Amino acid sequence: MKTAITTTIILLALTVLAIFTCASRANAQQTSPAVIAQCAGPESPWRDFDFFVGEWAVFDPDSGQKYGDNNLTLSESGCLIMGRWINVNGGTGSSMNFYDPLQNKWRQLWQSAPAFVDQSGSLDNEGRMQMDGRIFYHRSGISAQFRGTWTPINPDRFLQEFWQYDSASEQWNLWFRGEYRRKKSGDLTGTDNQEEEQ
Repeated sequence: MKTAITTTIILLALTVLAIFTCASRANAQQTSPAVIAQCAGPESPWRDFDFFVGEWAVFDPDSGQKYGDNNLTLSESGCLIMGRWINVNGGTGSSMNFYDPLQNKWRQLWQSAPAFVDQSGSLDNEGRMQMDGRIFYHRSGISAQFRGTWTPINPDRFLQEFWQYDSASEQWNLWFRGEYRRKKSGDLTGTDNQEEEQ
C-alpha cells in the first residue's frame, strides 16, 4: 500500500514538473526580443527629417535678431520627433513630427495657445522638406491654407519658412522665416556657431 502511494506521489510530481517546464519554455519564446520597428531603422523615409533634430537657436536670417529656441528630440525609439519652442518673450509651442505610413508622407502637428497647425509632405529633389496643410487660430476660429519649407544649409544650420494663403488677395504671404543654428556645448545663444561660419 505504501509503495503504491509513493509511486503515485512521484508520478504527480513528475507531471507537475513537466507542466512547469513546458510553461517556462513557452514564456521564454513569448518574451524574446521584439523585431526592431521599421521607423526606428536607418532607412529613408524614416530618417528624412533627422536634420531637424537638435538644440537650436533661431534667428532672423537678415537682421540677426534672435527669435527664440527650439529643442527637437527623437522619441519612441526614433519613430517620433518631439519639438519644444520658446520665443524670446516666453511664448511657447510644441510639435510632433513623424512619418505617416498610411499617407506615405511626413506629418507635423503644432500646438500653441495662439494656433494649431496640421501639415504633411516629403523631401523634394533638392533635399528640402516641403509640407502643406492648414492653420487654425484658437481665438478667432479662422482657418487658412498653410505651408512650410525646411532647407538644409549645412549640418549645423537650416532655414525654416512658413506661408499662409490669403483667399481675399489670392496670394501666399510669408508667415515666418527663421534660420536655425545648432547650439554647441556651453553655448546658450547659438551665436558661437554664427561667428565661425562668417
